[in-house]
Amino acid sequence: MRVAVTGATGTIGQALVGELRDRGDEVTVLSRDAGRARDAFGGAVEAVTWRDPKTEPAPAEGLAGRDGVVHLLGEPIAQRWSDATKREIRDSRVLGTENLVRGLATAEPRPRVLVSQSGEGIYPRGREPVDESAEPARGEFLTDIVTAWEGEAMKAADLGVRVVTPRTGVVLSPQGGALATMLPFFKAGVGGPVAGGDQYVPWVHLDDVVGALIFCLDRDEAHGPVNVVAPNPATNRELSKALGRVLGRPTFAPVPALALKLLYGEMAKLVITGANVVPRRLEELGYRFRRPELEPALRAATGRGG
Repeated sequence: MRVAVTGATGTIGQALVGELRDRGDEVTVLSRDAGRARDAFGGAVEAVTWRDPKTEPAPAEGLAGRDGVVHLLGEPIAQRWSDATKREIRDSRVLGTENLVRGLATAEPRPRVLVSQSGEGIYPRGREPVDESAEPARGEFLTDIVTAWEGEAMKAADLGVRVVTPRTGVVLSPQGGALATMLPFFKAGVGGPVAGGDQYVPWVHLDDVVGALIFCLDRDEAHGPVNVVAPNPATNRELSKALGRVLGRPTFAPVPALALKLLYGEMAKLVITGANVVPRRLEELGYRFRRPELEPALRAATGRGG
């Protein structure tokens, strides 16, 4: 298979490119700096410059003749949300996806499938299980972004492209994201449940993010929203206790909601409220999870076995 990847030098992108190459696929990376991206993968990928995804269409030469595209571009969400940061989070996703589809429109022959990364932030926060059929939350910053983001991706369907929008949860990987932020505190013995700990964490190991993205590339039956979260949900308290066991450290230092709000501002609401997201569509399609259980997934992510 010939696959084009955007956001290839990020945590998910690097792991995805590695697995695509391991199975014999030819990978083209679309990057602001093609030479730098090529070097990052030891010259083992083709690299095409896409200098400004927010203002110009994706280059047709990086898309034409490819079988599929995996679109991973986006400013990290797990940071303090200033007005400027919120604008960048939105524009990097919505405008970047709009311009990717504009590139697809001029690519001949055109890829058959677009797997365009999305997020579980579209769902209502709370303890009730939510799957792909759930109505979006109302009036929330991330809901509005995910709705617009997926809306731009789905325009590729008008070009005859099968579109999948994987709504990815909290990725367990020491290279980035929530776990990398948590590890220093837990290793120091000052980690613990956040804001009471009863809220759900829609976690997923990096191995399953990559596995699900490739599964969606390969399976013609996959289309539209697909939740990429582990099949065994866990609360924040359960995650904290499991991480403490993995690291051999105590977890008696609860983090009050106020402290999180002071650190992250508006973004803290995601962690404080949580969402109980379930991977109904992946399971229906027959995806076999590589890391379905929380503690073994944490051991694998922290290099402590598993």
